[in-house]
Amino acid sequence: MSKKVISTESAPGAIGPYSQAVQVGDFIFTSGQLGLDPATGEFGSGVQEQARLALNNVKAILEAAGSSLDQVVKTTVFLKDMNDFAAVNEIYSSFFTQPYPARSAVEVARLPKDGLVEIETIAAVK
Repeated sequence: MSKKVISTESAPGAIGPYSQAVQVGDFIFTSGQLGLDPATGEFGSGVQEQARLALNNVKAILEAAGSSLDQVVKTTVFLKDMNDFAAVNEIYSSFFTQPYPARSAVEVARLPKDGLVEIETIAAVK
């Protein structure tokens, strides 16, 4: 098995001992992306802006790997508060088209840096 590390300055750098994404074979596995602005390192204000930034970060990483959001087959959405599910769905649906990727959404006790949402993906290589 050969692993290729994917990295881009268009998304926030890793805040620990992990890669932004790893490609293995025909698939790219992104690490969870918080709603951070890559230029400032600051969170977006509110869950919708954080969801938008998180998905923009995922998009940038996938594009750096030669893929795209259209190639995403699975997402996992981690929410600080499940009451934000509908608000995040509104943003999420503006990034993906049918056929939609498979998805899990879970509420967690706490996210890194006290974020409100974190999103990870698995995508096919184009």
